[in-house]
Amino acid sequence: SHFQSAMSTKKQQLQQKVKHTLEAIPSPRYAPLQVPLKRRLQTLAVLLWCSMMSICMFIFFLLCSIPILLWLPIILYLTWILVWDKAPENGGRPIRWLRRAAWWKLFAGYFPAHIIKEADLDPSKNYIFGYHPHGIISMGSFCTFSTNATGFDDLFPGIQPSLLTLTSNFNIPIYRDYLMACGLCSVSKTSCQNILTKGGPGRSIAIVVGGASESLNAKPGVMDLVLKRRFGFIKIAVQTGASLVPTLSFGENELYEQVESNENSRLHRWQKKIQHSLGFTMPLFHGRGVFNYDFGLLPHRHPIYTIVGKPISVPSVKEGQTKDDIIKELHDSYMHAVQDLYDRYKDVYAKDRTKELEFVE
Repeated sequence: SHFQSAMSTKKQQLQQKVKHTLEAIPSPRYAPLQVPLKRRLQTLAVLLWCSMMSICMFIFFLLCSIPILLWLPIILYLTWILVWDKAPENGGRPIRWLRRAAWWKLFAGYFPAHIIKEADLDPSKNYIFGYHPHGIISMGSFCTFSTNATGFDDLFPGIQPSLLTLTSNFNIPIYRDYLMACGLCSVSKTSCQNILTKGGPGRSIAIVVGGASESLNAKPGVMDLVLKRRFGFIKIAVQTGASLVPTLSFGENELYEQVESNENSRLHRWQKKIQHSLGFTMPLFHGRGVFNYDFGLLPHRHPIYTIVGKPISVPSVKEGQTKDDIIKELHDSYMHAVQDLYDRYKDVYAKDRTKELEFVE
């Protein structure tokens, strides 16, 4: 009948459409079986680091499943976390040997990650390292400031940095203790002031200035920095007298690929709502897998070159100037220094860029 003929035609058209769609999807590139052991260990090191939050949560809930025997210690531990333990706000509990563990050499060698030093830093002073860009997970900042895998301690003797992260991360049982063992602390104002004023000479902090908002801009070939209205770390510098050290990382945005979302899209609005509610956002991204090169949560193997710039001292107060004037002047100097770093190294480490650096809101 005519109806059956029409249905048969539509079915054929649908089959053709599905066929063309499947043919358009590129087949994944699988990792060869014969891969050097060192590369396998590097992949394992990064995989464990990326999975550490899930591993810690699994261990915690596994312990909770053991009746009676562990319930009382777990309750005491949770109470201690929520009520008494202020270590994340007071410099944490870093384990120095862990910072120099050989395991991190494998982690850094995966990309590989490098550090380029522009100037010596006086160990009798304190510093605020502003790290750019945020990327998806800020692998480069962890390599540089929480480990000695790239040689930070040897390049800057006497400087003890603490990488700062969201306060909410220190509410996750066990994982919080792992973070502090790696030298991470809370990024709260109180934490910044305590580390810089009570930690003694050389005690410094590293802040990924762009934060969650900047992760939405993390696309290969792009360097869009959320910095125009970021004055918090500048105010901390003025209050504590710590010098600012602009730190620009080439390769951070190339580690993952992100689903495009313009500011007017439903996806972008959804991501911003999550950010306002939880303090972080969830960019839709993918990297590579353990056994393939095209899809997964592991970062791509792409070199990271972190340029540690020259320190910028807090300017002295001139006659007629207010505190806000000092903050504005220091912020302008800092942005100019970041731009200068980019201009001097872009043709060396960002040859495949699709656009130039841009400061966004």
